[in-house]
Amino acid sequence: MSSLLIRNGTIVTATDRYQADVYIEGELISMIGASLDVSADREIDASGCYLFPGGIDAHTHMELPFMGTHASDTFESGTLAGLHGGTTTIVDFAIQTQGDSLEAAINTWHEKADGHAVGDYAFHCAVTDFNENTRKELPAVINEHGINSFKIFMAYKGALMIDDRQMYELMQELVELGGIVTAHTENGDMIDSNIQRNLAAGNTAPKYHVLSRPAICEAEAAGRAIDIAYETGCAFYIVHTTCEETLAKVKAATLRNQKVHVETCIQYLLLDESFYFKEGFEGAKVVMSPPLRKKKDQEALWAGMNQNLVHHVATDHCPFCMDQKAMGKDNFSKIPNGAPGIENRFELLYSEGVAKGRIGLNKFVEMSSTGAAKIFGLFPRKGTIAVGSDADIVIFDPEVEHTISAENHHMNVDYNAYEGWQVKGKARTTILRGTVAVDGGEAFVGEGFGKYLKRPPFSSYT
Repeated sequence: MSSLLIRNGTIVTATDRYQADVYIEGELISMIGASLDVSADREIDASGCYLFPGGIDAHTHMELPFMGTHASDTFESGTLAGLHGGTTTIVDFAIQTQGDSLEAAINTWHEKADGHAVGDYAFHCAVTDFNENTRKELPAVINEHGINSFKIFMAYKGALMIDDRQMYELMQELVELGGIVTAHTENGDMIDSNIQRNLAAGNTAPKYHVLSRPAICEAEAAGRAIDIAYETGCAFYIVHTTCEETLAKVKAATLRNQKVHVETCIQYLLLDESFYFKEGFEGAKVVMSPPLRKKKDQEALWAGMNQNLVHHVATDHCPFCMDQKAMGKDNFSKIPNGAPGIENRFELLYSEGVAKGRIGLNKFVEMSSTGAAKIFGLFPRKGTIAVGSDADIVIFDPEVEHTISAENHHMNVDYNAYEGWQVKGKARTTILRGTVAVDGGEAFVGEGFGKYLKRPPFSSYT
């Protein structure tokens, strides 16, 4: 069994900060303490650096078939890019095809990921056709496949969207089985009407994407889903929250002692809707759903973290190259929805959050790793630095400054929404299950190193 000793780093978890050595045997953390009197096969000096738990991105879409094309990152390229940026684990979405089974969706996603992913991975199961056959599959999905989270879409009418009855009945089932519903909360009927009206008026540019999906569409759907979850008692999680109005619905739910788990994404914290109004087709780069919002919404989301209303910062990583985005050159509704972000999430959250005083170090760890691990049943195997946990550790240098660019990122996409951004802080070394995966910008693991992570029935720590 190989061993690794990390000396002189400052360990930061969601609750603690202290200087200590970390001794790793095989895939697990074996000892933590000051000036450990042990020898190891390899020793790393982490002086001046933080030791963070490996990042967890609980919202990615590798190889997603969508809008007539596929997301450009594979499980191999996407998870490798994540490792370069400090993300060691992802939770992707096995999406049911309407008219097909959940089992078929899960098998399809295993075919994409197994033997290919470089980082560790788990799946959510997206339910797009809830019926009696789907209902019968739920126990096996949870107990045999180890999937405890089920996504619903309240938008993408005619493709992914389910109705309120299906949502209600799915939640009723999952209360008994130990599952959590994660929801894309946008009012699909309102959006569809807005899209058709704009196209009929000849409004085809990327800016009409955001103009067709106002914040009220998200907030209305969020409030409706929160109420249905409250009625059923089902655990509930809102994916990619973007706006102040949705957070107001969440805050209202807390007044009746309802716990609503909230995810936002790094782009909603840092980019705003002005991007859509750039000249030409530039706005297509950030056509995603929900769309970017106003600067006041960014401030609300940052505040929401410190108010314990926001529990995880993900990416919704779903990249499409510009020739794919060009499918919607003459019709904004045909632009593939999605943008890259997995490689830059960790460092951007530190640079724009911690370094600029918006959040503290412990909150950074909670948002980038621990919160998702606890919600989705990966904690304490993942999401912390503790004896017995997987040795997923990021040696992070807070003083290194660098510039984000598509020229040197590892994501399989030909642009970066943060092109030219100056960032303070960088993952120097990323360790996955005791193996140095990336060090100094060089990868030392490859295709198939990642492991699939089964998760138990839902039992939230938060």
